Amino acid sequence: MRADDLPLYYNAVDILERNLPERADKIALCSDARTLRFGEVGAEVNQVGQALRAMDVRFGESVALLALDGAEWVTSFFGILKIGAIAASLNTLLTGEEYAYILRDCRARVLIVDGMILPRILELRAELRHLEHIVVIGAGEALPEGAIAFEDWIADRPTRLEAVQTHRDDYCCLNYSSGTTGDPKGILHAHKDLPLTAQLWGVNVLGLTESDRTFAVAKLFFTFGTGGNLIFPWYVGASVVLYPGPPRLADKVLEHIARYQPTILYNAPTGYGMMLAMPELCERWDLSSLRLCVSAGESLPAPIWEAWKARTGLDIIDGIGSTENYHIFLSNRPDDIRPGSSGKPFDGYALRIVDEAGTPLPVGEVGNLLVKGETAALSYLHQYGRSKEAFIGAWLNTGDKYRIDADGYYWHCGRSDDMLKVGGIWVSPVEVESALLSHPAVQECAVIGRSDDRELIKPQAFVVLAEGHAASAALEAEIIGHCRDQMAEYKRPRWVTFIDELPKTATGKIQRFRLRAS
Repeated sequence: MRADDLPLYYNAVDILERNLPERADKIALCSDARTLRFGEVGAEVNQVGQALRAMDVRFGESVALLALDGAEWVTSFFGILKIGAIAASLNTLLTGEEYAYILRDCRARVLIVDGMILPRILELRAELRHLEHIVVIGAGEALPEGAIAFEDWIADRPTRLEAVQTHRDDYCCLNYSSGTTGDPKGILHAHKDLPLTAQLWGVNVLGLTESDRTFAVAKLFFTFGTGGNLIFPWYVGASVVLYPGPPRLADKVLEHIARYQPTILYNAPTGYGMMLAMPELCERWDLSSLRLCVSAGESLPAPIWEAWKARTGLDIIDGIGSTENYHIFLSNRPDDIRPGSSGKPFDGYALRIVDEAGTPLPVGEVGNLLVKGETAALSYLHQYGRSKEAFIGAWLNTGDKYRIDADGYYWHCGRSDDMLKVGGIWVSPVEVESALLSHPAVQECAVIGRSDDRELIKPQAFVVLAEGHAASAALEAEIIGHCRDQMAEYKRPRWVTFIDELPKTATGKIQRFRLRAS
């Protein structure tokens, strides 16, 4: 499937409305708060669109969406798209300063916000000159001046609305990078990108069908969550399970799986690690509905894949994607998995591994991963300099270091700014972390570079211990020795620092830049 296969004028609300009227009575989404059928979703989407028009929201204008995963997030998202506006999805765990930056950057006049997050916005109200309207989901009894409750906002609005005729290349959504390297970057995507990524990966690789029910621990504001747990399933008429709680509560995630019986689970590597740390995993929670698990966000270490397979009998499909590409472009397949690798390219995307000069590298050599495909963004919003570094003609510089093995599988070696040069030789933090995770005392870990007393860079490991293990000098020496037995001497960590929790983004990615600053 290519962009040219879509109509020239295409509105991505089609992802929802292709299910009407044939599936109008089928469950579209379920959560603890609300369960809606496709017909009910469609009606509420139209009410949201009508309410936005009453606020004079115009074609191409950004509407900010800052809410927990729930039915209102979904109907707001598609209501925004349907009137030709741009859904600017905001991370629910940012600071006030970050919200102020993003809202100024996208110039949103309307903000749809969860009542639990509203106080953080009210603290900034005087700084946000563009913001005119605040719509509150789950509002309490007392609302600040100028704000309206979501249910009152859409009440009595017509449930019919004609979609705006958008060009398939018109922008429909705006996401901000998740912050593993600091400042967020605004990334715009077009209406065409949503059905393309759904077909190229959701259908062609994962094999999603209308009989599936998906559940993503990754939140909807993140493209891994929006794609995997909204766009892909609704593209084929499948149902979705929404979970507003934090990803780090593994027991709550497992309870959600047992209660709603999804067939597909999307999670980050750290999420699978946390579930594996739960005693009597399969005895306490019913995972029998699952037929397939998916991992993305960071490289999935082979020890986690193998432990999950041994405990649950389920395969994990690991792949790599990016917000810039919306989203997966390199992946293992249900019938072709090499644990620890990111798999192979699939139809719709071309990949290159190149050196710093852009010259393609041979098999086995580590270099920069470039990707070319029709779902890639064109630039970063208001960031000309960083756009020139990332978007190179038809190619996107992913910022990841990779190598290809003799069988054509791609192996992630780390982010470009996370790679270590030890004794003049590149060391992949991912390889060291995989060795660390194979030690029974290690639940989670991250590796960065640290200068020794001669100002030479050596690997330092930060380790979260598994239950039943206590930090000690003896355990540090044992873990280092364990790594020495599995890899070349120069790659082993020189120091192990035991910590209670690794710093992460809301999507579960480890923020190594914060460890380097500690």
